[in-house]
Amino acid sequence: MKALFLEGIHQDAVATFSRAGFDVRSLPGSADEATLIKEVRDVNVLGIRSKTRITKAVLEAAPELLVVGAYCIGVEQIDCAGCTEQGVAVFNDPHSNTRSVAELALGEIIMLVRRVFHSSTALHRGVWDKSAKGCHEVRGLTLGIVGYGKIGSQLSEMAEALGMKVIFCDVSEVLARGNAKSCSFSELLQTADVVTLHVDGKPQNRDFFGEEEFRLMKKGSVFLNLSRGFVVNHEALAENLKSGKLSGAALDVFPVEPGSGEPFSDPLQNLPNVILTPHIGGSTEEAQQSIGQFVSAQMCRYIQTGNTRLSVNLPLCQLESALQNHRLVHIHRNIPGMLLAINRVFAERGINVERQVYDTKGTVGYAILDTNHEWDDRLVAALEAIPSTIRFRVLY
Repeated sequence: MKALFLEGIHQDAVATFSRAGFDVRSLPGSADEATLIKEVRDVNVLGIRSKTRITKAVLEAAPELLVVGAYCIGVEQIDCAGCTEQGVAVFNDPHSNTRSVAELALGEIIMLVRRVFHSSTALHRGVWDKSAKGCHEVRGLTLGIVGYGKIGSQLSEMAEALGMKVIFCDVSEVLARGNAKSCSFSELLQTADVVTLHVDGKPQNRDFFGEEEFRLMKKGSVFLNLSRGFVVNHEALAENLKSGKLSGAALDVFPVEPGSGEPFSDPLQNLPNVILTPHIGGSTEEAQQSIGQFVSAQMCRYIQTGNTRLSVNLPLCQLESALQNHRLVHIHRNIPGMLLAINRVFAERGINVERQVYDTKGTVGYAILDTNHEWDDRLVAALEAIPSTIRFRVLY
């Protein structure tokens, strides 16, 4: 089997598949659609990060593809519905880089309220301007966290340990960490000295934060976005920085993000007390190693055992391995009678299904079956011939 990894995925990920006997190739950067279509024709396993887009055209060019691994949190760059239609499992890692993002946010908060980058830039130009004006301690300031998920809640604990007051808002009912207090979105904007966004990439969050939200913020407050680039109106943010309404900002994500080495342009460039970083929130060696190990383990487990417990798109099924049996998996349209049709194939041949798990999700159903009878070509052909079958695999 063949595996392809793009965007400099950690070597631990590559090593996992090499040890499992895969023919592994790695490409250092992302690939455009045309290039990817050429590369994936005989690939079974595809690993990407946030830059590479898995489109319908890419999926159509990859008939052998079994699984896609997103070595990051988000999967917006993947046509997950298309993967489901083709019987391709998708896995990601929503956990491993959360600490790295939270630490970067906290560091940027400290640097912004102390105007560290502003002073550093001046000194690089040969200007010695030692001043306390506009510089503050974070202790006693109020941090407003918009989106209190895995990253936001970690940042909450870290900020409170430094003496900050923490308020937050979230679309879900979530448990507050420490002494953090939940409040409305408008109350947060009007109260917080620092506002930081940690929302997800759902379509409804596009253009979530713009002129009206900046208008509600306190004069002299600080703004951070380490979530998704399309969430914030950068033109409105630039105007509020130029007018002095905001005293500083830090952005790690952008509406348009070029490939590595390509030119970058944004309205926030060259503004004082603005920190711009090229989407590196999760780019620490520790996070990338953990992500590489986690996502690769899930993909290998899926290929070898059919386990979809942490899949983004397929029904969640897990069946303990029993090597004395023979395991098969069947992905199909979610219509009445599919499980009956599968089991009838075995019954008509006198084959006992020792164990099975079955679940559905949206338009698809998924079954893992262990039998007491070794499979043969006729059995495989009969299972593949069941109407509305998407994909059938023999595992062992």
